[in-house]
Amino acid sequence: MSPTADLVLTGGPVHTVDPARSRATSVAVRDGRIVAVGHDEVRELIGPRTEVVDLKGKLLLPGFQDAHVHPQGAGLELGLCHLADTVDPAEYLRRIRGYADRNPDVEWITGGGWSLEAFPGGAPTAEALDAIVPDRPVFLPNRDHHGAWVNSRALERAGIDARTPDPADGRIERDADGNPTGMLQEGAVHLVGKLVPDPTPEDQLAALLRAQAVLHSYGVTAWQDAIVGAYANMADPAPSYLAALDQGLLTARVVGALWWDRERGAEQIPELLARREELHRDRFRAGTVKVMQDGIAENHTAAMLTPYLTGCGCSSDNSGISFVEPGELKKYVTELDASGFQVHFHALGDRAVREALDAVESARTANGWRDTRHHLAHLQVVHPHDVPRFRALGASANLQMLWAAHEPQMDELTLPFLGAERGARQYPIGDLLRAGATLAAGSDWPVSSPDPFQAIHVAVNRVSPAAPEGTPQFLPGQRLDLGTALAAYTAGSAHVNHLDDITGSITVGKSADLVVLDRDPFAGPPEEIAATRVLETFVEGRRVHTADDA
Repeated sequence: MSPTADLVLTGGPVHTVDPARSRATSVAVRDGRIVAVGHDEVRELIGPRTEVVDLKGKLLLPGFQDAHVHPQGAGLELGLCHLADTVDPAEYLRRIRGYADRNPDVEWITGGGWSLEAFPGGAPTAEALDAIVPDRPVFLPNRDHHGAWVNSRALERAGIDARTPDPADGRIERDADGNPTGMLQEGAVHLVGKLVPDPTPEDQLAALLRAQAVLHSYGVTAWQDAIVGAYANMADPAPSYLAALDQGLLTARVVGALWWDRERGAEQIPELLARREELHRDRFRAGTVKVMQDGIAENHTAAMLTPYLTGCGCSSDNSGISFVEPGELKKYVTELDASGFQVHFHALGDRAVREALDAVESARTANGWRDTRHHLAHLQVVHPHDVPRFRALGASANLQMLWAAHEPQMDELTLPFLGAERGARQYPIGDLLRAGATLAAGSDWPVSSPDPFQAIHVAVNRVSPAAPEGTPQFLPGQRLDLGTALAAYTAGSAHVNHLDDITGSITVGKSADLVVLDRDPFAGPPEEIAATRVLETFVEGRRVHTADDA
């Protein structure tokens, strides 16, 4: 007789994300590994000490993996002046004033998470902040962290005035006389951000653990931290991960993407190699390098092949910013690839996507095919000629599926400045799938919700879960079916994270990283996918989250 299981989950259904056996009704776990997947025969492994979880018709999935997320930053924002979850400017000011009043001894008022759509042109002013916090500097990154709202005291501290030139990788928003208005874009954020005091190591660890609990509550059991290193106003999360490991508190599996300093060149590669060695630990490793190649479309810093339009629909002289010179990017990526690094690109505009793919092609040509699994995140605008290159080059598409919907930031700050032809190329997820690309998925939290089902809902419906009734689908030809979207958030991200040998599907021999839902979303209408909740999350067969009403 086979040894009994430690844990049996039964009463299905089980969606395995295993092409050889897509559905089952029972799973057995021993010593943190899956030892049986099937039906009633699995129940034979139930012994007197076996914990039995009755699924009661609710779906069991492999753990989700977020392929692009910023947990420590998200956790810190939750504990500071948190502006997410609303687009009401008056509410922002109420929260800022309340935070300042509750924290009279805090030198800087910081936090963030506000939405561009809340303000005309996505640009709030220092004047509004000065009226409520005149005595202390205020520094509030927006939800995508590509811009920051600051008050006059913060501008004074940084020495920013009408004579201050824009940095090469950013922009200071100004009035008609050239005076700064209180909105900083891209590299200009650092002019003030560098002055903000770093959170203490204790605060950073608490933030990471706060974020880990949130991610587990959404069924996320592994992730790729998209910036490991000091960047702008974001503290390096590596010490927090090491502290969590040393204290036995890191329950997730994490891949760290080491930050590529775009103000330096290949001389930083030996330092990255040393960090990779230093950070190689049990549940955490840093074999990836993050290259931010461009900005975002809303502030016209995403790198485009042709210029943005102006407010009147005319062509401008601005095509966005390539943060790393394309010829140099090819050299850097080729050397990183030769050193065994995966490269994680931020590539949002069609020119940045092409530059990233060109760099991957240079690496493949110079080094041959290596198992580095480079991936491009965001992919808002992709030229049709570049869609088949993902498969040809073995470059994965790292998708933030929640963004592929009509909402004010898309309709008011993006579509009018892209034009009809380019606007119709946005988030071509269906085209990438049909062209044979490997799809992975991530949230970019705190930029947007860490809930995978919010993103999966949009991938299937191309409508935001919060959209008013009657909102049209956003480019419906790019929809995914539910099974494919789930696979991107599980097996696809596991592939990108080099964790597919032990996670990503419910298969005998793999780690028991599992998620119990409150329903079977395959059995309900697509319009209700976003309502799906996680009841329990397991890592290696150990429960790391239980919902209050589970």
